[in-house]
Parts: sequence; structure tokens; C-alpha cells
Amino acid sequence: MPMIKLHASKEISGALLAELSREVAEATGKPVRYVMAVAERAETAMGGEAGEAVYAEVKGIGGFDGATNRDLTARICTLLEARIGIPADRIYVVFESVPADRWGWNGSTFG
Repeated sequence: MPMIKLHASKEISGALLAELSREVAEATGKPVRYVMAVAERAETAMGGEAGEAVYAEVKGIGGFDGATNRDLTARICTLLEARIGIPADRIYVVFESVPADRWGWNGSTFG
């Protein structure tokens, strides 16, 4: 049930989404089979200047705390910088915990 959604100025491959899924699963302690990763191409500007950047949203049912969020932010930034060349200072990561009864899957909800 964790989900990472990227709005990126560069194309994100399926292989990179799979790597990000594994990082999210490991950092949050959730099974990778429940992780969804989605990417959309987007025109981006940061600091008032157009250019390469990524906005990432990470959502899930629990599993987020300060240490986890810092760790996962580092993992995401490191991976995106290595794979698509976007520097960490051009990447924002936002975390959101969603109540189990507000997360649907397989014809029902988790709570």
C-alpha cells in the first residue's frame, strides 16, 4: 500500500520505478508486492527557474516517521541523481500517511 508518484522533467523507466518500489518497501518495512510506483512527465521550475527537477509524493498507511522520511528521501535522491542525473537539490519529497479505511485495494479497503 505504499505508493510513490513522481512528477519529473525527465522520462522515468519501468526499471527505475521497480528500483524505487524496492527502496520504498525496504525503508517502510512494507512488502514490495504492495508498493505502487507511478511517474508522469512534467514541465518543472524550481527557485524561479525552469529546468530539470522532480516532485515525489510518497503515501502509505503508517510507517512514516522522521527517521524513515529522512532515510527514504536520501534513497530517492541518490537513486534519481544516479539514474537520471537530477541533483538532490532539485528534488522535493512529500510524505503523507493515509488512514487504512481511506485506502482501497482489491475491492475493499485496508481498514
